[in-house]
Amino acid sequence: MAFHVPTPKVSVMDLTCRLEKAAKYEDIKKVVKQASEGPLKGILGYTEDQVYDNEFGYSNRVVDLMAYMASKE
Repeated sequence: MAFHVPTPKVSVMDLTCRLEKAAKYEDIKKVVKQASEGPLKGILGYTEDQVYDNEFGYSNRVVDLMAYMASKE
């Protein structure tokens, strides 16, 4: 996993668990959101903001720039 966040202090957890009974994804999100607004407020954050990361495209443009700079020497 790779995360790019604009804060100096970041923690992340990849949680895998076995449930005693089946659960819908929406129900799990609801419980996590409730925890972030209740007992874990200030500790657990929750958002559904869409993220777009074009690191691959950026990396390719950096390589193009390096090739261009090398051709000018």
